[in-house]
Amino acid sequence: MSKSSPSRPGGKPAKPGLPSKPANRGPHQVRIIGGQWKRTPLPVLDAEGLRPTPDRVRETVFNWITHLIDGNWEAVSCLDLFAGSGALGFEAASRGARRVVMVEHSGPAVRQLEANRDKLKAATLAILRGDALAAAQNAAQREPGGFQLVFIDPPYHQGWLEKVLPACQQLLAPTGLVYAEAEFALDGADAPAWMQAWEVVRADKAGMVFYHLLQRKSGARIEA
Repeated sequence: MSKSSPSRPGGKPAKPGLPSKPANRGPHQVRIIGGQWKRTPLPVLDAEGLRPTPDRVRETVFNWITHLIDGNWEAVSCLDLFAGSGALGFEAASRGARRVVMVEHSGPAVRQLEANRDKLKAATLAILRGDALAAAQNAAQREPGGFQLVFIDPPYHQGWLEKVLPACQQLLAPTGLVYAEAEFALDGADAPAWMQAWEVVRADKAGMVFYHLLQRKSGARIEA
């Protein structure tokens, strides 16, 4: 899918520069990497613009998270704001997250997520159909500090991170983590102004995609 292809709220366009999926796995499956469902393949909706975070990126990110939380996944409530294929949320649930809430805008994608949840009998996993920004704002009001981990893997070139991160300040626990994918680096000299409240604790690049773990800076003002 080209960079100019249309996107939908809560959906994901194809990500430029990422490696293709291994030849030994069908093009519309995601494989869980770790935890109780390790190596389990899950069907992914055959829809233009829906592409899971690649295995090697997921493995790196979950190694980072596991290290930073000292392996204590049982204490983690996770919010996946742009669920898409569910690759990130199912991975967190597989590793023992206490609760995983997936948010997805597309009806067909939601139905596929529900089918995969039922296949795994994932009792700790909830799926909500709706807009990512509204879901983040609602969670911030309803459960301030109630989540330890938020995944933000949004469509590119639509300003989603700038919109969603302020709500994450409120819904995250004080030492909570945000995983964010973007088409540009969120740290360094060219970091955007809206990153001032956030510290990049881990970061890497795969092809033309930048991925990061963020944590709220100590003393940062929480935006209402």
